Amino acid sequence: MTDAQPERPEWLNTLTDALSEQSRLAQVVAIRPGIGARPAAVLILIGEGPTGPEIMFIERAAGMRTHAGQIAFPGGAADADDLDLADTALREAAEETGLERSGIEVLGVLPPAYVEVSGFDVTAVIAWWRDPGPVAVMDSREAASIDIVPVSVLTDPAHRARVRHPSGYTGPAFEVNGHLIWGLTAHLLDGVLDLAGWQRPWDRRREVTIPARYLTDRRPDRGGPDAH
Repeated sequence: MTDAQPERPEWLNTLTDALSEQSRLAQVVAIRPGIGARPAAVLILIGEGPTGPEIMFIERAAGMRTHAGQIAFPGGAADADDLDLADTALREAAEETGLERSGIEVLGVLPPAYVEVSGFDVTAVIAWWRDPGPVAVMDSREAASIDIVPVSVLTDPAHRARVRHPSGYTGPAFEVNGHLIWGLTAHLLDGVLDLAGWQRPWDRRREVTIPARYLTDRRPDRGGPDAH
């Protein structure tokens, strides 16, 4: 006799339905669609917290070659032994945070988005954290911290803004726990909030400056929507 698995919460229904609508998924990555570059994957892991859905992020280590110190979803490059890009995202997330893969249910994937600064086509894998367990930084060379943020905090209008890069690029941003989520991570997050029906109205005229610590490569050709 086996233990019954927790049922998906009702707040996931809109998101899971939307993940079958390819035209809506394509809109999420329309700013930089994939070009057939080297594949990579990130995990957008959604769990149920005291106030509803919450999402896991990592703070990338300050010494990393690209995107140093930035807030991102766990993930990395595909390996030859990976079964698919969902396997890539789960493997990388487990390596970075120590999470238990058996407690995660993949809901769907977004189309790949091209990231020029790293040369990858990045596929976002969306998953439900069915059976949450402890997480911690596994390798300080890759991650500085892990943060699990309630969606209610991410969608708080006081935490929403747009950023303008020195190159002229503008895009969505989230101010959370003293950090700024911007670039591709913010585009993916904004898209998932749309798909799930979790968005709240916010002042889209509000603009914030990208902190200098996130601008590790300021060349004009590295500042567009693919800079993160």
